[in-house]
Amino acid sequence: MSSTNGHGLRRAILYARVSTDEQARSGYSLAQQLEALREYAAREGYEVLEQVVDPGQSGASLERPGMDRVRDLVAAGGVSVVLAQDRDRIAREPAYHYLLKREFAEQGTRLAALNDRGDESPEGELTDGILDQLAKYERAKIVERSRRGKLRKAREGKVVAGHTPNYGFRYNAARDGYEVDEEEMAVVHRIFRMVAVEGKTTHSVAKTLEREGIPTPGGGRYWYKRRIKTMILDDVYRPRTFQEVAALVAPEVAARLDPDKLYGIWWFNRRRTTTTQVAVAGPEGREYKKKSSVAYKERNEWIAVPVCGSGIPLEWVDAARTTIAGYRSPSKLGGRFWELSGALMRCGVCKRAMEPVDRYYRTRSGKKGVICYYRCREANRRKETCPNNKSIRSDKAHLTSGTSSPACSPTPSGCERASTP
Repeated sequence: MSSTNGHGLRRAILYARVSTDEQARSGYSLAQQLEALREYAAREGYEVLEQVVDPGQSGASLERPGMDRVRDLVAAGGVSVVLAQDRDRIAREPAYHYLLKREFAEQGTRLAALNDRGDESPEGELTDGILDQLAKYERAKIVERSRRGKLRKAREGKVVAGHTPNYGFRYNAARDGYEVDEEEMAVVHRIFRMVAVEGKTTHSVAKTLEREGIPTPGGGRYWYKRRIKTMILDDVYRPRTFQEVAALVAPEVAARLDPDKLYGIWWFNRRRTTTTQVAVAGPEGREYKKKSSVAYKERNEWIAVPVCGSGIPLEWVDAARTTIAGYRSPSKLGGRFWELSGALMRCGVCKRAMEPVDRYYRTRSGKKGVICYYRCREANRRKETCPNNKSIRSDKAHLTSGTSSPACSPTPSGCERASTP
């Protein structure tokens, strides 16, 4: 068999992929794939140019570190064939197979798998196309079976274990229910008390916890107001009586509960999350990030799962929720309307929201005014986590975005006001 790209040597790239992190950690699947590919390459007389692996990467996307490496090697030339053990290791989307095949063909490189059943004839391409459609169908069935299994588990009153439990709880031995983590729950009690009883804001609570060196649920140093607010609104901490819980769950689930105890509610199937992986340019080259979009479902689709009570008084929970419900957005700082406040303008370094700031000034001639600008909230609070110390004048930002408000009109000096306090 002669080289397909005009070079004397027949060079091959071996590609292996596993979908889950668990498979990647075990290493057996990746090792098995590479072993089979090396045996095939040696038998067919190929020189292995490089072995590329994609551990824990989904075949539903082409944005993968290993696949990008393969495409770069092919683009550099000198590659006869890219080999994978199965066609679904390359991709589980037929369109991606077609795209890669045409892209590699431009460099004289063939894309092949050990389970290919066809040849270069129309009939052969039809056969491989059927295999690709079956791979896509198999992935969809796996997702559907997993979803049905989780729904059934939740309806049986069992927690569907994720990466980590809610802060203040830990999974039981069977990983289908919660137990109270006394050390963490003491922090949760304190958060509710500070907001409900002491009247502190979520910002003040975060600063207090940081000052005392209490780690976040993820083990980090910095607490964020959004996380504290989410905790206060989570029904897993709000105590409910047996009668309240029985109205939310199936009779067989209620029959297993103690009528004299209080329970929290862990909700399942509240939202639909779609996650895709994208490649972006970073300071050290190409970086891979996951982008998620969330859509909340109708309330009647939610599934209530009773868990052990947090021990937080009901009046604390309700008072804390009333307090945060009364919070107002700071976007009208200084009596102005800031068009890009909140999530509309984000820092180019840490990707967090920019905050509005105004500063009064007086010129040597005695003229007074105020300059309005946006700055990174994270860089202002913690320079070690975001070095972006650049401020953007509001008038320039608003002109760039095509917005301009009467309360903050663009002027050469920034944001002028007729009178100052």
